[in-house]
Amino acid sequence: MLPGGAAPSRVSGASWLLVAFLREPEKGVGLPFVSVNNTRLFYRLEGKAELPVLMLSHSLGCDSGMWDSQMPALLEHFRVLRFDTRGHGASDVPPGDYSIDMLGRDVLGLSTALDVTRFAFCGISMGGAVGQWLALNAPERIAALVLANTSPQFGTRETWDIRLQAVRQGGMPAVADAGMERFLSPANRASAEGQSLRTVLLATDPAGYAGCCVALRDVNFKDSLGRIKVPTLVIGTDHDPSTPWEGNGDILAREIPAAKAVILHGQHLSNLEQPREFASAVLSFLLKALGLSKTLMPA
Repeated sequence: MLPGGAAPSRVSGASWLLVAFLREPEKGVGLPFVSVNNTRLFYRLEGKAELPVLMLSHSLGCDSGMWDSQMPALLEHFRVLRFDTRGHGASDVPPGDYSIDMLGRDVLGLSTALDVTRFAFCGISMGGAVGQWLALNAPERIAALVLANTSPQFGTRETWDIRLQAVRQGGMPAVADAGMERFLSPANRASAEGQSLRTVLLATDPAGYAGCCVALRDVNFKDSLGRIKVPTLVIGTDHDPSTPWEGNGDILAREIPAAKAVILHGQHLSNLEQPREFASAVLSFLLKALGLSKTLMPA
């Protein structure tokens, strides 16, 4: 326990300490939380107020800290809004199953509460599913879209039901090893960043993880991709066991009108496998799509 009786929250890295203190009501300071759809979401809005907003949405079993490596480069050009999806990190864990509609409406509620009417959106894996929902259901809010290591339909119902049974019976330890093997290459799993990611994964609330598994299990945008009209970049990797390019990213790149595509080296979490290359691909696309400065990251 921390001063004031605050318990450490599930936020990656050292930021859990900051959040624990910010949660103390007697401090009387503004809290980095917004309540939308009866769910309190943790968020971080960083950067210069005059810059366009880029929203980042994380993968299943991760939190908003997974974007730390990209932040210095992105903040040169954008005001960056990242958040913990319901059931993850420091956000609430509502009981029951979730749906992609819930996750998408959370994003709209968060952005509206922060007076962000229009934004670029970058989502990886689960975050990419949310991005597809947004582009189909609220295209007027999305200036440009990056879909990384994601799919219009995630595997089979049977595969998800097996994972759901495992996490409901055994908690996060029952799925952590397999999750890390999908996420990162062996070298990156052994790194400090990889071990930190494992800590975040194990600290994820099993009920929240299971709720989002149901949401991903039921996603199917295959017949709707042609209706996405916002500028879109699809990022994949050449050794992704979760969403291999063939049958996932290639469908997005082919069916979304005028979509661009980039394939990086690595496993599922491309922004952690290739941090610099990922940021460069995102910036190169967004700056052109939004008609902004062509100056990229320093060498």
